[in-house]
Amino acid sequence: MLDITNLHATVAGKPILNGVSLHVPAGEVHAIMGPNGSGKSTLAYLLAGRPGYEATEGGATFDGRDLLAMEAHERAAAGLFLGFQYPVEIPGISYLQFLRESLNSQRRARAEEELSAAEFIKLAKAQAQLLGMDTEMLKRPVNVGFSGGEKKRAEMVQMGIMSPRFAVLDETDSGLDIDALKAVGAGINRIMRAPDKGVLLITHYQRLLDYVEPDKVHVLYRGEIVRSGGPELSHELERQGYAEAAA
Repeated sequence: MLDITNLHATVAGKPILNGVSLHVPAGEVHAIMGPNGSGKSTLAYLLAGRPGYEATEGGATFDGRDLLAMEAHERAAAGLFLGFQYPVEIPGISYLQFLRESLNSQRRARAEEELSAAEFIKLAKAQAQLLGMDTEMLKRPVNVGFSGGEKKRAEMVQMGIMSPRFAVLDETDSGLDIDALKAVGAGINRIMRAPDKGVLLITHYQRLLDYVEPDKVHVLYRGEIVRSGGPELSHELERQGYAEAAA
């Protein structure tokens, strides 16, 4: 589903990724763990098409298509979703307005019929209720005044509405309390656990993996994947730390 081969990348002229290779088949959740500065967010942003993140060698394909040759909106329409570590605030635009336009723009790109206002409201309310989010919050400007947990719940609502084929989730557990962590974990499992979907879950800590059990865990260290293993590897990292586990 997602294939990354010998991927090198720079940010502001500084090398960050130094030959990442990774295969995530459909139906699997893979976790990437690593310390600060190891290149985890760079990998996520590069896959999603964020400006300023340049691949200098290697490549990445999504369902056989050259991912890096696609514009960011083309990647989204193809079914790629990026969950941000720090979701941005957008004053002046309600979450409902933002989500409806996002969904319908993707449906137009796929030559699908747009949802009417009534159809969209029904879908949005259903997804919000499944995440335990007050639907009144969706009427507020995007993420403005939201707590960290509320922002992540709202992002899970967005993912539920978009129903992507592949999600790259960049430290989705950042800033979450126990209840929010459980809710977000349940949301990931409900939305993305399917034979035709995949997840690349980026995290510092093992705790999220208690709620979203990965098929494989990879250690990204100094811009390279230095180890891969099963879910037990995350517990080893918690005990030993990254430097020792990567040695």
